[in-house]
Amino acid sequence: MKIFSAKQIYEADKATIKKNGISSDELMEGVAVQLFNWLHYRIQGAPVKIHLFCGIGNNGGDGIALARHLLEHGYNIEVYVVNYSKKRSDDFLVNLDRLKDRKVWPEFLEESSVLPEIGRDDIVVDAIFGIGLNRAPDTWVVKLFDHIRQSEAFVLSVDIPSGLFTDKVPHDENAVIRANHTLSFQVPKLVFFLPETGVFTEQWEVLDIGIDPEFLTNTETDYELIGKNEMLPVYIPREKFSHKGSHGHGLIVGGSYGKVGAVHLASKACLYAGSGLVTAYVPKCGYVSLQTNFPEAMVITDVDEEVISKIEFDIDPTVIGIGVGMGKDKRSVQALDDFLNSNKKTLVIDADALNILAENRHLLDKIPAQSVLTPHPKELERLIGTWKDDFDKLDKAKAFSKKYDCVLVIKGSHTITLYDEKGYINTTGNPGMGTGGTGDLLTGMVTGLIAQGYNPLNAAVFGVYLHGRAGDIAVEKTGYQALTASAVAESIGAAFIDLFAVPENRPRPNENDTAQE
Repeated sequence: MKIFSAKQIYEADKATIKKNGISSDELMEGVAVQLFNWLHYRIQGAPVKIHLFCGIGNNGGDGIALARHLLEHGYNIEVYVVNYSKKRSDDFLVNLDRLKDRKVWPEFLEESSVLPEIGRDDIVVDAIFGIGLNRAPDTWVVKLFDHIRQSEAFVLSVDIPSGLFTDKVPHDENAVIRANHTLSFQVPKLVFFLPETGVFTEQWEVLDIGIDPEFLTNTETDYELIGKNEMLPVYIPREKFSHKGSHGHGLIVGGSYGKVGAVHLASKACLYAGSGLVTAYVPKCGYVSLQTNFPEAMVITDVDEEVISKIEFDIDPTVIGIGVGMGKDKRSVQALDDFLNSNKKTLVIDADALNILAENRHLLDKIPAQSVLTPHPKELERLIGTWKDDFDKLDKAKAFSKKYDCVLVIKGSHTITLYDEKGYINTTGNPGMGTGGTGDLLTGMVTGLIAQGYNPLNAAVFGVYLHGRAGDIAVEKTGYQALTASAVAESIGAAFIDLFAVPENRPRPNENDTAQE
């Protein structure tokens, strides 16, 4: 699913209006119907008080039009116009007149107004600001936001939580509505997936408002949201007469005294992701445990007992995953330097190999093209430097990816994979995966996918998706606190099977509605 910028969304509205021969008011009416259907389907006429806070632009017009539909179906509503400017959109005024024709006179809220009482069991519809917000809200509006927050009522935001920008982080977190649920028009917003801005909505859902499909299909975007539908076409099926040699050979290089478990996990994930053969290259101290605990893997040992001191082998792997548990001993630093001088194979680089690169930046120029780097936030900071905010982080990460021609995986709640100035945002995974060893699994999985013939970008995006989905499947049995990397590894196969599972049908208020949660 594509993620459009605010400018592209406005262009999509214009294209839809022109192609369908409708007015902007008619488009807004369709939006209001979809908003009403969503609410009505869930509350089914319950006698709950609904407070609609509407701005004076098109977002407010959506709220005013929604109020009319709620009124016509007997709901108990109160309508407030947040009068933050003298400028009003034409469609807002049209819908305001229609509401007044039905003898509903909204309360106009201004700086001196007494704020309305809101019950904890009430519903608040936030339709104050839309995606066009270009400055921080006035102080009195921020006080209104706080009043809504203090009420503890359920907050439903229309398109985007009011006060939230689409292209920057707000300076004051109190100047943004805290939404329990956001109904995003046609496509999600990038800010839903960034750590500094995603906190303003607990859940989000896409509402199909009838934007021209041709425009959606043909317009290129900087970011894409990755789910099952995006991954199914990427999947490479097994041929009937294939064999272990057909599925590649993944080599995992890493480990040090006390950290050989990282190589166990990465090697197992490489095999579970489908690599035909897996070899682990470890210090001598890891030989017995690997041969005993993971008989499917072949093992090559370093000449050193406790650290990686040389990376020399006489096999011909398809791809090499390197860094897990390796440590930063000076012998390991030199070993990585020497290895990069001669290596031509695609690499998947993680953990201490990333830290060594960050501390010895001349080594970055030796990385083969389209190698995959999988840093966690601190490792990323060491590679690209500090950032001002999440948008600055993405800009710097894109520049780094372009400079070194690498696929950069920014691990997090919504892991973002960057390459060729485009980002792929993952939708799987859960907080239970914030535990030791899960990053090692991802290194192994991406290595295993590249071994089978997936190009590095697809392997990274698909690997991140499967990794998160495996975690989602495993956590159903363990809960968040008890989830371990080993449990996630054992669910990798189930994550593959889940790709082809047919979801159960559930009734929806409108067959055109689509949702992504």
